[in-house]
Amino acid sequence: MTQHQLKYIPVEDLRVSKLNMRHGRKPPDIDDIYPSILKTGVHETMLVRREGAKWGVVAGRRRLYALRRKAKETGRPVKGPCAIMKPGDDAAAMEASIIENTGHLPTTEMQQYEAFGRLARQGRAIDDIAAYFGVTELKVRRILALADLIPEIRKLYSQDDIDVATIRALTMASEAQQREWLRLYQSAEDHAPLGKRLKDWLSGGAAIGTDKALFDMSDYPGRVLEDLFGENGQFEDADLFWEHQSAAVAARVEAYQERGWKDVVILERGSHFHQWDYVKRAKKNGGKVFVSIRYNGEVAFHEGYVTSAEHRRTETAATKGAGQKPAPAKPEMSGPLAQYVLLHRHGVARAALLKAPQVALRFVVAHMMTGSALWDVRPHAPRTLKETTAESVMTGRAAIAMSDEELEIDKLFKANGVDFGLRRNGDDYRLAEVFAALQKMTEKEVLRVLAFVMAETLEAGGAAVETALHATASDPGAWWTPDDAFFDLLRDKRAINAMVAEIAGTRAAKAALTETAKTQKAIIRDCLTGNGRAAKPDWRSRWMTTPPGSYVKGAPSAPTDAWGRIAGLFKESEKSRRKADPAQPNAE
Repeated sequence: MTQHQLKYIPVEDLRVSKLNMRHGRKPPDIDDIYPSILKTGVHETMLVRREGAKWGVVAGRRRLYALRRKAKETGRPVKGPCAIMKPGDDAAAMEASIIENTGHLPTTEMQQYEAFGRLARQGRAIDDIAAYFGVTELKVRRILALADLIPEIRKLYSQDDIDVATIRALTMASEAQQREWLRLYQSAEDHAPLGKRLKDWLSGGAAIGTDKALFDMSDYPGRVLEDLFGENGQFEDADLFWEHQSAAVAARVEAYQERGWKDVVILERGSHFHQWDYVKRAKKNGGKVFVSIRYNGEVAFHEGYVTSAEHRRTETAATKGAGQKPAPAKPEMSGPLAQYVLLHRHGVARAALLKAPQVALRFVVAHMMTGSALWDVRPHAPRTLKETTAESVMTGRAAIAMSDEELEIDKLFKANGVDFGLRRNGDDYRLAEVFAALQKMTEKEVLRVLAFVMAETLEAGGAAVETALHATASDPGAWWTPDDAFFDLLRDKRAINAMVAEIAGTRAAKAALTETAKTQKAIIRDCLTGNGRAAKPDWRSRWMTTPPGSYVKGAPSAPTDAWGRIAGLFKESEKSRRKADPAQPNAE
């Protein structure tokens, strides 16, 4: 309290603050403290803050009621000692009230929800609440999930009419599902599922009613089962329903994008939109639209939100000044997938240099002038934590081409009495030995060695690889085919759905929009092999073209970002370069 201004305030100027944890409750029992307060007054200060013309008591509600009773019974003016909080800190006031009323983790889950929820509504982060009460963040999230329950169900739980397993299952339900469950629970004829049976009911046990359709029912070709005793029919073919529902969701997504929304995020089918994990934000400030899809066909569009993590990053950036850059967009590739693609592109660029010694020569000069991370000289080795990526790269056609050429280069050196190999021992005798061998070779043989050494020392994952691919007019897709490692690392649903559209058509992509990544990747595989779909075995990802392309507008993409840095260097000089040296390849 030493941080607050102390002041004696007349009891008539005091009221219970709306931020007090016990605001709106019935008057408290003060019989245990009133005799002492009647005799000697209040010795422990109340925590107050200015609320209009009055002072709101954040902590000290029972003391306030005792002082009011004393003023009424004695008929004399009564004042209470108050510690005045600084204005504007609602969250601190809320926390103070909870400390006053609990001082520790409340006993029941509903009491915990009340304490956690009041802090969360005032902007306290999940990790802050967890740290204060000494519990895990998961526990806080589970308790806050009670906020998604309708009041009637929360009341049933607070009265112990339903058990813990049932209430936790109900936190997974949409509001419509909660009300349907409540109808079953209150019905004298029907039986509401409880516990594990309730989870089964939520995840598909419920029929898909026609009221869930986003599409025009007059265009639906399937059969609808009529319910003579209900308002809505029921779809007979769930798969056909989801095909049309997904297309309708895709149309809504396109409409949101046309209206200028930054991003529309489709949650996995069955995932619940827990509002505690999100923060409201206007469209002009980067707010997104989140689409939640229930197993019973229900679709909800939550406009103007960002995740709590994104909100915290933005708030942190704001505290560091207006010059702070906004949080970057989510890349369309994961780190391992980017590594996979970049290493394959690197392999193709190296193999391409084997056939273009004149390009390799220019690379040698550039390396001598500017250096690189590899210009010691040392050979490139694919550095990746993914064994599947290493195996894919080392068994690819480009790696095999490099291995075959190394055997031929070794023969050239052995014919001149020298073992071939790149060594970093700094031995000047070795340097002279290799130089002497090169002197005995023809110019064509020296250029062949030069091309191999340049390919072997080409650094992976940057502008050098893209320059080599451009200058040699090489097509990575001619050297690479999608393999198991590629599909295993392919995770971003935005990119996957764009690939489905590319290989199977826009209609198929829209129909599969709400399907899992696994299901959509299976569509791509089926198109490659012709398994139940039109065969397109020559399809290649945009990531493996020259120049490389991307799938998600505005999202970082490792190969396209690398090419974007250097593309302008070649636009104006391409014609003059080919005119001056007709032997140079045509990369346009």
